[in-house]
Amino acid sequence: MGRYSLGLDYGTLSARAVLVDFDTGKEIATSVCEYAHGVMSEKLPCGETLPRDYALQHPQDYIDAFYSTVRECISTSGIDSADIVGVGVDFTASTVLPVDEKGIPLCFIDEFKDNKHAYVKLWKHHAAQKEADDINALAREMGEEWLSRYGGTVSCEWMLPKILEILREDEAVFNKTFRFVEAGDYIVGLLTGRETHSVCAAGFKGLWNEENGYPCREFLHRLDSRLENVVGEKISTDIIKLSGIAGYVTKEIAARTGLAEGTPVKPAFIDAHAALPALGIVDSGELLMIIGTSTCHILLGDKRIYVPGISGCVKDGIVDGLYAYEAGQACVGDSFDWFIKNCVPHSYYLEAEEKGIGLHKILREKAKKLPAGSGGLMALDWFNGNRTPYVDGGLSGVILGLNLNTKPEQIYRALIEATAYGTQRIIEIYEQSGIEIKRLYAAGGIAEKDEMLMQIYADVTGREIYLSGTAQACAYGSAVLGAVGERGYATLREAANALRKVKDAHYTPDAVAHERYAELYAQYKKIGEYFAVSERDMMTVLKEKK
Repeated sequence: MGRYSLGLDYGTLSARAVLVDFDTGKEIATSVCEYAHGVMSEKLPCGETLPRDYALQHPQDYIDAFYSTVRECISTSGIDSADIVGVGVDFTASTVLPVDEKGIPLCFIDEFKDNKHAYVKLWKHHAAQKEADDINALAREMGEEWLSRYGGTVSCEWMLPKILEILREDEAVFNKTFRFVEAGDYIVGLLTGRETHSVCAAGFKGLWNEENGYPCREFLHRLDSRLENVVGEKISTDIIKLSGIAGYVTKEIAARTGLAEGTPVKPAFIDAHAALPALGIVDSGELLMIIGTSTCHILLGDKRIYVPGISGCVKDGIVDGLYAYEAGQACVGDSFDWFIKNCVPHSYYLEAEEKGIGLHKILREKAKKLPAGSGGLMALDWFNGNRTPYVDGGLSGVILGLNLNTKPEQIYRALIEATAYGTQRIIEIYEQSGIEIKRLYAAGGIAEKDEMLMQIYADVTGREIYLSGTAQACAYGSAVLGAVGERGYATLREAANALRKVKDAHYTPDAVAHERYAELYAQYKKIGEYFAVSERDMMTVLKEKK
């Protein structure tokens, strides 16, 4: 008889479950389920065309993925589900859905099934930039202290701008909504039959803090009088720490999944944050980059420091007693994927087919032969807006230095280098603010697969980079959290130290390349300031002409 923990990881395009041996850390079963509807950025299921900057999802995909992955893990492992000591869940954030008084997503109701505002607004839904601008302007006017906890700027990716967008554009959806919930909290509620809200998402994406709660009624009234009572009514104040228990698997869920009724369920993690305990990061000064479609840069500290342009500083946001900090880049893997789908000539497809390898590998083979700097190209990694340091979803990508001799691999490498410069900018901001970074780690699919990218990151930052020992760092980290509780480890720190996975091999910076990149990074910062500050209106005007 063994002891096991189950981790559920909801990403942008798919969900996965991993079943972990409680005593050895071995991953004994894994299951992945792609979302049938993917990201809805062009049209709804009914065919209605969506406006610019939309990114919606269908909650049915989350439910289907949950049942599919959990059943498969339990079935293929052959274990007795009664030996699962707990379940952990992580989810992208801020990914918001409106539900009725029974917890049913509004898009499931006939009246709203063709209404764009009744669907899930994914983290990278950027159509609420005007609402974010209005929130920021009012918070600065009123001198709201909480704004400094978020680097001085609220992002359009977060909960309140998305709620305000719904209110302004479709009051019927707003009025019908009993609760606006983070998708991670929705899944936890599905398992337990109870409504709870994790400190992780509330603190980082909901403008909640442990001292004063959510923004005050006066602020919300001035923002829009219809929002005066939204906190306590449509936004729950029932916030729970990750060290607590959100509830227990219900009889219905047990019957449909094979889980044992009464299995403890932990509060939801933000997906990127869940990777920290997977690597045993439970102390201050260790920065983790979770590199995927976007990148989050997360670390822990023993005191609150106000850092410009970050996504939040939350006490007990991951480990009790410590402050969790998050910064990020909104477009990393997405930019490489965009380039592959739109900018590669047919001859490269033919070459890849002849060699029996993918386009990314063909481009990496060619780009690896180029010198630092991609032969005179410089890009800004803002193809999905900017998180840190400018917190501006209205910014867009830039590629400078193109000429008639430019090759696809040069652009590909320039895009990778741009994301490395963006990471170095975040490290610099953390340290200039007084947060020491002792060690650098990386996790996520790109970190696992792309050796060239990771070497460029080491060369640009001038730091050794250590890698996750599991390809499923977020799901594994959720399983580590699931191992904490009544039948498991006493604390997340204890569980993370026992189950941590970090590879022995690591990336070491090349001194010559680092010196060259230091010069290029200075130009990256200068170009960034030009487009984001000095001539920010240029991008706005061009975008409005689309």
